[in-house]
Parts: sequence; C-alpha cells; structure tokens
Amino acid sequence: GTPGVGKTTLGKELASRAGLSYVNVGDLAKEGELYEGFDEEYGCPILDEDRVIDELEDRMSEGGVIVDYHGCDFFPERWFHIVFVLRTENSFLYDRLESRGYTGKKLQDNIQCEIFQTLYEEAVLSYKKEIVHQLPSNTPEDLERNLDQIMQWIEQWMKDNN
Repeated sequence: GTPGVGKTTLGKELASRAGLSYVNVGDLAKEGELYEGFDEEYGCPILDEDRVIDELEDRMSEGGVIVDYHGCDFFPERWFHIVFVLRTENSFLYDRLESRGYTGKKLQDNIQCEIFQTLYEEAVLSYKKEIVHQLPSNTPEDLERNLDQIMQWIEQWMKDNN
C-alpha cells in the first residue's frame, strides 16, 4: 500500500497476535544500508532490491514472516501465500502524509498513486490474482476488522497446511 495507509500498524499488531515475525523493509534497508543511491526529487534513498532479496531469503524460506513494504513487484512470488493491499480514502491519507511532513510533489504523487490503485495493480500483476486482497484502512474500526479477518485466514491456513 501507499505510504500512510497503515501497513506498519497492521503488520506489527498482526505479528504480535499471530506469533509471526515482522519485517519492515524500509527499516531493514536502513539498518543494512541496502541502498543504491539517493533520489533528490523525493528526498529519499533508493532501495537496492537485489540486496534486500538476499538479506531476506533465509528468513522467508523458513516461513511465518509478515513483510511490510509499499511495493511488491521485486519480491519472489514463492515467498507469499497471500498479499494484502491496504487502501485509504484520500481525505484520510492526505492528512496522514501531511502530518509526516510530506509536501509538494512527494505528497501529490503518493495521493495519485492511491487514486489510481497503482500498488494494487502492481500486486495483481506480480502474484496470482486470487491471493491479492484489498482491505479498507481508514478508521480504527477498519484496522480491527482487518486484524480479525487476517487472523481467521492465518488460522485456516495453519489447519489446512499442518
């Protein structure tokens, strides 16, 4: 999902409830300096996707990992049993991004990314369509519903695969 939709909040809480490990790819990249340059226009480092894959490969092959990142097209398809794309209405998203200090082109481009469903389309093109699900992420009630729904899915997956 787009920055500001609630991926980190959902991912951390889900990992805690389900007893899974949680990886925030942005934090992983920062800790390991997994970058290949700096984007002056957006004022942020450019992720070295190959190094991220190498860094995560062993953990992912063991399973039980929730991966949090805005994009997904560079991750191997074999890593995931299900992909959730969080979606947030623009009025909520604008306020969240503005409160993070996003301005100008960075703010505008992220809002447009959400309007045009860019990251959902990327997920559908990167994985089997039937494993990609959109979830609303506007309110605390949405968060609770999403947590409950994903926990049910995890429990069913565990029954079916163990």
